[in-house]
Amino acid sequence: MKIAITGTRGVPNYYGGFEQFAEHLSEFLVKDGHDVTVYNSHTHPYQATEWKGVKIRHCHDPENKLGTIGQFFYDLNCILDCRRRHYDIILQLGYTSNSIWGFLLPKKSVIITNMDGMEWKRSKYSPRVQKFLRWAEKLAVKTSDFLISDSIGIQDYLLQKYGVRSHYIPYGASLFEEPEIEVLAQYELEKYSYDMLIARLEPENNIEAILEGVTTSNCERTFLVIGNHNTAYGAYLKDKFGLSNKVRFIGSIYDMRILNNLRYFSNIYFHGHSVGGTNPSLLEAMSSNSYICANKNIFNFSILGNDATYFTNSAEVRQMVESMEKNSEEARFSIFNNHRKIRTTYSWDDINGQYIRCMIDAYKEKNFAQKGLDVFTPRTSFGRLTRNVQSPEERVRQLEEENARLKTMYADLSLIHNTYKEAVTKSMS
Repeated sequence: MKIAITGTRGVPNYYGGFEQFAEHLSEFLVKDGHDVTVYNSHTHPYQATEWKGVKIRHCHDPENKLGTIGQFFYDLNCILDCRRRHYDIILQLGYTSNSIWGFLLPKKSVIITNMDGMEWKRSKYSPRVQKFLRWAEKLAVKTSDFLISDSIGIQDYLLQKYGVRSHYIPYGASLFEEPEIEVLAQYELEKYSYDMLIARLEPENNIEAILEGVTTSNCERTFLVIGNHNTAYGAYLKDKFGLSNKVRFIGSIYDMRILNNLRYFSNIYFHGHSVGGTNPSLLEAMSSNSYICANKNIFNFSILGNDATYFTNSAEVRQMVESMEKNSEEARFSIFNNHRKIRTTYSWDDINGQYIRCMIDAYKEKNFAQKGLDVFTPRTSFGRLTRNVQSPEERVRQLEEENARLKTMYADLSLIHNTYKEAVTKSMS
């Protein structure tokens, strides 16, 4: 198939989660024999027209001159270029600035949109911008042929809000298994002597609550804040906590080797994200031996389950930093289980395989539908529910089946836990 990927600044990844995902998926699709194009900003550091067999289309991006509004013109330029290329599949990553141009998308292409998180819930946006983002979300649902959710929470939200079924496919990650303790020297750190977080410094990531708990605790460990702090909110956090001898604002780090090692040798890794779906940085923490303390919400719990501790306020953070130790049996068991999840649920090979199956099913479904043939089967129907909106009885049946599956999984995990506990006890005796 001829496939285009839009909605990112481009590949290879120099920016963030969607770019990292586009990098992994596009390379996989090329190896699977498909003709793949990724749309890059004309300001992207990589200026070649091909990367590992992936075609690169550079489109004009005035964001560096116009600010955020420039993203809308960049997405418009990408969509106008798509109209000339006759793609079988156009995969849009996110909807924030491209959905308003949805009416320009080529009608013959299959439009699949990864809906990302609920952007309108981000507290950094004004009420007017939040209203716009709600409208943009609605437009994305209307102009897409099929939707992908990267978390169960987003999938349920789209069903309840718009009556549409989306296909659940999370992000992927790779296990980090070659730690280099020498990396700590450049930050004057020692193994397990510090706690940390990696995040955009934004209110919905609960950084203020985390740092409030850290600075009021009796714990003397260093706390690393990794993320761009040269923003208005970053200045606010530095003004409030920068004088503490516990807190170190490191700034942005894009070198994955350094990030993985810092996570690997940390005592506690805090994940305060409260908006969105499957956050890539959480999967990376799981894959790099992190002992995780996460904000308590459906998005984080659907991934971590009981293999993390949770906080809702600064008092609980204070309790965590005073009591959580990475050399505890509880920590070792949580890390073991999270490694297993990366291998079995969030491996890139599995995620990429789900995407290509999704694309093939979507292509068949739209083309059969255009010919007047009905192929809306339980296996392939994940687009708009225009004919078969799920009944309450069907939803209850599915929940009962899911509950039975979870009970079986819990029994299996209990067996693994007991076996692992016995092995740990013997090794320590």
